[in-house]
Amino acid sequence: MLKWAIIFAIISLVTGWLGFGGVSGASATIAKVLFACFVILFLLALLAVIGVFHIL
Repeated sequence: MLKWAIIFAIISLVTGWLGFGGVSGASATIAKVLFACFVILFLLALLAVIGVFHIL
């Protein structure tokens, strides 16, 4: 998921540089959503691992 967020961020930067504002904005929004999902899932996985090792 992080890979796709980085890809969409690069697409956003390139299209913004070329002057395609609509595509750039849409790509930036997708990148933000994917990054937020990645962070939430990462934190949940981290808490799950900490919880498992705390029980042991």
